[in-house]
Amino acid sequence: MTPPPAFLDKIAARQDAPARMAALPRPVVFTNGVFDVLHCGHATYLAQARALGASLVVALNTDASARRLGKGPERPLNRQEDRAVLMAALESVSLVTWFDEDTPLELITELRPDVLVKGGDYAMDALAETAVVKAYGGRALAIPFVEGYSTTSLVRKIRGGPI
Repeated sequence: MTPPPAFLDKIAARQDAPARMAALPRPVVFTNGVFDVLHCGHATYLAQARALGASLVVALNTDASARRLGKGPERPLNRQEDRAVLMAALESVSLVTWFDEDTPLELITELRPDVLVKGGDYAMDALAETAVVKAYGGRALAIPFVEGYSTTSLVRKIRGGPI
């Protein structure tokens, strides 16, 4: 029998995330999102985020949390376990976990990453997460989007609708 791929070890249950993150090389960069259908924009963003530190932690919205984002009743297309496996398979990602709340504020408060990174469409100073990270001496910044890539647009294209 073939052993499971080693990258599956990067996936941590929510309650195990603090201990698992503590073992990672610092500085630790943190980002979050649904990452429903991975595309080139995601891969580029995650590689850029990883370049800001020695490790990258990705927190995925659970399926329930993702549905509350209002992207449509059929989203996410991929279950949270499947999204975690794909995320863990990426070289740039060090650890994958989930959060069930509407924002990752509680998880960030608990993990205390050195750097918080979000996509370029976020006003970083307006986020409660930014205030928490800066309060303990961390940094928060936005990475510009890679133009032309969007999961929502990709889903529309697959369904034959307007892009």
